[in-house]
Amino acid sequence: NNNNNNNNNNNNKATATLKTLDDLLTDYALQGQYSKQKGLEAIWPIYRQSHPRLPTGLAQAFYTKFLHLPLIDRLSAFPLVLAFSDFDDTNPTSWKKYDNLSFQDLCIKLGVSKRCYREAFEPMVLTGLFAPGKECSAAAALGMAYFFVLRSQNSFDVRWCRGNIGEVIMDPWVELLRAGHGDGVDRAGVDIRGDTKVVGFETMKVEGSDGRRRGEKDKISKVICLNQISGEEFALEADEVVFAVGAAALNGITRNSPQLCEYEEFRRFTNLRGTSVLATRVYLDRKIKIPYSANACFGFDEGIGMTMFDISTLHSNPNHNKSKQADDDDDRQSTTGSIIEVDYYHANPLLVQSDEAIIRKVKNDLDTILGTSSQNANIVDAAIVRLPNAVNWYFPGSHSSMPDVQSTSLSNVYFAGDLVKTNHGSWSQEKAFVTGMEAANLILRRRKDYGIISLGEEELHVEIGRKAVKLFKELLLFGRQLNEDGNGAGALPLLGDFLR
Repeated sequence: NNNNNNNNNNNNKATATLKTLDDLLTDYALQGQYSKQKGLEAIWPIYRQSHPRLPTGLAQAFYTKFLHLPLIDRLSAFPLVLAFSDFDDTNPTSWKKYDNLSFQDLCIKLGVSKRCYREAFEPMVLTGLFAPGKECSAAAALGMAYFFVLRSQNSFDVRWCRGNIGEVIMDPWVELLRAGHGDGVDRAGVDIRGDTKVVGFETMKVEGSDGRRRGEKDKISKVICLNQISGEEFALEADEVVFAVGAAALNGITRNSPQLCEYEEFRRFTNLRGTSVLATRVYLDRKIKIPYSANACFGFDEGIGMTMFDISTLHSNPNHNKSKQADDDDDRQSTTGSIIEVDYYHANPLLVQSDEAIIRKVKNDLDTILGTSSQNANIVDAAIVRLPNAVNWYFPGSHSSMPDVQSTSLSNVYFAGDLVKTNHGSWSQEKAFVTGMEAANLILRRRKDYGIISLGEEELHVEIGRKAVKLFKELLLFGRQLNEDGNGAGALPLLGDFLR
């Protein structure tokens, strides 16, 4: 599944070249949040339909329906406003300050209650950053939450792809690239080789006439490839090279390339790592009641995130074209009933289990969430996909090892993906797309942000909050200096000290 929200302007613009967004995506819908202990914990509304319209941040707190979390615990999250107001996702200094701190430690420092953290924030981080808060950078958590929550309250409203995203969106896009005539402009088609992997590189050293290095950078001259079907190895001459890969892949490519390991920039990439995902889809022998089509779940396994999707609902719409996968699902559904996808994140302990054990676990978890309706149904078919180290892991301290859009050591090398540093302020799929556009602009010698849609202005109260926190920090520092100069004793720690 893939989502679409109010801040994904660049992704939306590109996707709309294939069909209208309404052809490709579902309508907005309520979302549920479940726990193993208490069942339905919260209902996430459609914020763009909530009235009266409240300022972002306040709207999420007021309109989200928490069924069990007491008001006093929810109020304990208010000090996080300090961190949100201080952190600037577009500023490298903000990343440096918050990146070495885990999100869990940040919440502890700010006095967020254990229950609020456990029932509200930990599920958000587990399903948004795919790892528990104690193993996630506070900077990454603040950046993600700012993009999806604070930048615009409508950004938390989600539309899902009608069918398999690879077939509905990516395959038509690939065909446009291969044809080379999108937007009415004839271009050379792109040669996409999905059965080929990169196994090495050749670099060209830049040296002066006396054998000493000049100021120019080295470059990659050839990319060594392996056709995994024929076993043939061949070299591609390289004018420009873009690494559009995740953390674990970039780590592995570097470790297996003595040429790249010569550069300190690339050696840093060996610090990066991914975390694992287990994706499952089960087909039941009857139709069961699923209140919400998209759901976040927590408390089923320590340190493991979980989501549950009603594929029968997300993929069913007779008025729109659907993918082959959606049609196949419909064929199965006509005889087997509901189709449900259950995905697990930070899931290494689950990946090693047998298919049979995984299917039993999925069924037990669904029975816990959905009750009698699920308990009376049987699984008649299932699909399991293990994805070891497949998604980026934003662990504390990881930001310093992440790449910039343009390499600092090789003149013709660029990077694209949601791992890449950018001052655009976006996250996830939007950030990946934006950094791809930035890399293309640099290759074409254009302005880096050429053709890229910015996130727009912040809401007024967010801007005021930033200025207030900045003033507070200046006053706090001044007060500290007076205290220390006056009697030589250190001042007692204050709530805002972490912001210094």
